[in-house]
Amino acid sequence: MKGLIVIVEDEPDIAELVSHHLKKAGYNTKVFHDGFSFFNYITQSIPDLVILDLMLPDMDGFEICKEIKKNEKWKNIPVIILTVRNKEEDKIFGLEIGADDYVRKPFSPRELVARVNAVLRRYAERKNIIEIWKILKIDINKFEVFVNNEKNKFAFC
Repeated sequence: MKGLIVIVEDEPDIAELVSHHLKKAGYNTKVFHDGFSFFNYITQSIPDLVILDLMLPDMDGFEICKEIKKNEKWKNIPVIILTVRNKEEDKIFGLEIGADDYVRKPFSPRELVARVNAVLRRYAERKNIIEIWKILKIDINKFEVFVNNEKNKFAFC
């Protein structure tokens, strides 16, 4: 299995559709129909990615995203917003508060899985970079060292 994707979606049919396609792609999934039960869960277990609806019965999805991104323990969890809200302002706001992608309903399940794969790929690449005081960066995979974002001429082994 590739990892755990948490789906926070109050519409059971949509949650099941998303879960089904992610499972076909090799992911484990866990579904929550409200923000409260989702927060209870992530205090105990950190998922690899969250797919988040904005209009939930108990909480606003924007507030959930903000809470994830400001919490030291959760801030590196990628978030994809999946919503019927299609105003440009909503999309911009979602991305500005930390969402990694914004997908509008109706959506293609195959495209959503592709977006999940892309976001997780980007996060995997970030995990291989060590950053020290925002001055020194070391890319473990590429054996590269950057000082003040400039590549140094030496490499390490």
